[in-house]
Amino acid sequence: MRLEDSPESQNVEDRRGVKPAQAALGGGVVIVLMILSQLLGIDPRALIQVAQIVQAPGVNQGPQDGPGNAVPKNDAGSKFVRQILGLNEEVWSDQFQQAGKRYEDPSLVMFTGSTNTACGLGQSAMGPFYCPGDKKVYIDLAFFDELDKRFGAPGDFAQAYVIAHEVGHHVQNLLGYSARVQGARRSKSEAEANKDSVRLELQADYLAGVWAHHANLNRKVIEPGDIEEGLRAATAIGDDTLQKQATGRVVPDSFTHGTSAQRLHWFREGIRTGDFKALDRLFTIPYGQL
Repeated sequence: MRLEDSPESQNVEDRRGVKPAQAALGGGVVIVLMILSQLLGIDPRALIQVAQIVQAPGVNQGPQDGPGNAVPKNDAGSKFVRQILGLNEEVWSDQFQQAGKRYEDPSLVMFTGSTNTACGLGQSAMGPFYCPGDKKVYIDLAFFDELDKRFGAPGDFAQAYVIAHEVGHHVQNLLGYSARVQGARRSKSEAEANKDSVRLELQADYLAGVWAHHANLNRKVIEPGDIEEGLRAATAIGDDTLQKQATGRVVPDSFTHGTSAQRLHWFREGIRTGDFKALDRLFTIPYGQL
């Protein structure tokens, strides 16, 4: 990607090397956790540690403990994240304005290991994620190495796609799609609720493509080979591909993000059209035709 002229977001929070805050637990809570650990066969120390983190004061404001290992604040990884988030802010502010809406920038939190969020304890093993409770994207930059070595999807545009997908969830949150899907879960079977989750994830892939379309129109950021990098990333993290790698079999009713072919299609469609007004298509097309 050509990022020399790209704006850098001021909404990036660097928690790398910072330990999540912990709170003291009351004796009654500890007893309950000990009983639970026996019933569930879980190490009680692990339950107590998680409870301390979740109960910690000021969770939404970030960790309260010391800095741990010092990490340069202007390293190449953080600069790249600031630039990609800055490009997202630029595109979505413009798209919302054209649609007669007001865009609210999300924050992006870089962390290592685990961190506090308004959605509970965030961990690196979860991969990048968006928390609607605090309107923040969370990412351990080590995931980019995993994207390369484990998933076979190297390159800066593949990394940009990951960030843009999570910002896409923020866009969905602002527009009410996330609340609509969450509210409908209570009246649906697990299989049907999973289908709605797939629609939401494919819509986020589409939004990532829409972002790439307009970022390139505005800044000419896409270089030869970039689109292929993004498409490889979308393909590598499809539910069917991941399930087959992990278990050797595929269970469609358990899909929550969509197949590799579906993710590839909707990301590519967003890049091709750049049409921000077409979001409802993901919820009107019959599920078998996605």
